[in-house]
Amino acid sequence: MSQNAPPAPSSLKIAFAQLNPIVGDLAGNEQKLLDARAEAAAAGADLIVFPELFYTGYPPEDLVLKPAFHTAARTRVEALAARLGPGPGVLVGTVWPEGGAIYNAAVLLDGGTVAAVRFKADLPNYGVFDEKRVFTAGDLPSPIAFRGVRIGAPICEDIWKDEVTECLAECGAEILIALNGSPFDWKKPDVRMNVAVARVIETGLPLAYVNQVGGQDELVFDGASFVVNADCTLAAQLPAWEEQIAITEWTRSESGWICAKGPMPRLTEGDAAAYHACVLGLRDYVDKNRFPGVVLGLSGGIDSALVAAMAVDALGPGRVHAVMMPYRYTSGQSIADATACAEALGIRLDTVPIEPAVAGFAEALAPMFAGRPPDIAEENIQSRTRGVVVMAISNKFGAMVLTTGNKSEMSVGYATLYGDMNGGFNPVKDLYKLEVYRLARWRNANVPKGGQGPAGEVIPESIITRVPTAELRENQTDQDSLPPYEILDDILSCLVEKEMPVADVIQRGHDPDVVRKVERLLYLAEYKRRQAAPGVKISSRNFGRDRRYPITNRFRE
Repeated sequence: MSQNAPPAPSSLKIAFAQLNPIVGDLAGNEQKLLDARAEAAAAGADLIVFPELFYTGYPPEDLVLKPAFHTAARTRVEALAARLGPGPGVLVGTVWPEGGAIYNAAVLLDGGTVAAVRFKADLPNYGVFDEKRVFTAGDLPSPIAFRGVRIGAPICEDIWKDEVTECLAECGAEILIALNGSPFDWKKPDVRMNVAVARVIETGLPLAYVNQVGGQDELVFDGASFVVNADCTLAAQLPAWEEQIAITEWTRSESGWICAKGPMPRLTEGDAAAYHACVLGLRDYVDKNRFPGVVLGLSGGIDSALVAAMAVDALGPGRVHAVMMPYRYTSGQSIADATACAEALGIRLDTVPIEPAVAGFAEALAPMFAGRPPDIAEENIQSRTRGVVVMAISNKFGAMVLTTGNKSEMSVGYATLYGDMNGGFNPVKDLYKLEVYRLARWRNANVPKGGQGPAGEVIPESIITRVPTAELRENQTDQDSLPPYEILDDILSCLVEKEMPVADVIQRGHDPDVVRKVERLLYLAEYKRRQAAPGVKISSRNFGRDRRYPITNRFRE
């Protein structure tokens, strides 16, 4: 041991800051860091750890390549290190330019300096991740020496394979602390835990997994940070869907460092987790982009009812404005259901009949349409008129328009461009129709954590049990154009999430003509999806970041 090295401590207090940064808000994220450090200091922490790229916000995408941005990130972090007073060391993720390259880095601020910098070695380049586009991969990292303890600081993807953590262990790391920006999907919590346990088994070291929480455009991060001891037991679990600074206590034993058992909140799973993800993603998109509230068309159907409920849970009833836009094909049942839903949620509901506007378009187009029977063109005028109404309300009052198309409809193009697709965000974009029904039933039986809506039945049962219809013509139902959703959703899941060959989908018992029709519609609707509003990603393969198909595409199986 060097004569200048501090003595090895027998105990440590490590704070884990599961927080919600904003991309590009360097000053705001820094203040959150300072506030969290003060809280950790008051609790006697030796070290506080923040998630991946917390200082800059994650993911910053091509903002990383902007010289003014990456230069400011490093300059501000260095200045921050110099002015931090006595107290906990800070291990934080940030963008770090060096030697003409730009790195995804973990930096240790301690003793008035940037005491250590480690670069992410394994840059993901799949699904929603595109880090090789903007970052340079670092070399395999060595441990960070922190007050007599050797800490390995892998960054997110670095723990999904064994190379980085094995290198850290071989170089003498005593504790692994992984900084993460790991977005949620249905299966991700279990997958993360399995990955962490695998790294613990391979290295024989305890591993702390520090994840961010919050929404960033399509992505939503659930937090749910945790610590696994070297014996693979869960030592600490932070809650999902909320910010928290957790203090963990560590002691050195003959076999290595051990984290004392902490609180173990039960994590949400399945439909509950998906609902929380949609609400958090919507709340942060609205609030981080500084919209005063939202406006949506409330049709009396299941999709808009669920979106209205999510909006109220995210923002409160006072920031949600619903509009009913009836036409001659709108049933009395739809009007009654929309009214009951708005009353149950406690939101404002205005009625704007679209008959005069649709008649005006029909009159203007009559000379050109003469001699042709009414068809989808006239149906789409209704939808586009409604799109004009909600956009006008948005322009006049500033609220953002929510669009409400589910993944089943977006998959096959059962939506109208510049009509019901109008909007700035769609919280149910990655939910298949049957999942929409399940989440509606879940919400009627539960209030989500932090939800601002009322308890009880907020989506009338008549909306859930009613045959779905767009009501663009007399006696229309969705199944006039589409297979039953039980069939459609299974086919789509096979084609989208699993990329199964058509022959294999047919072998599941589906009608070959139906499968080929759905495949054809899936390809043809790509041009619509490219123009669709962003929406919360909750599946393993959403439209947009995960699935990038060409619009012009003649391939068919």
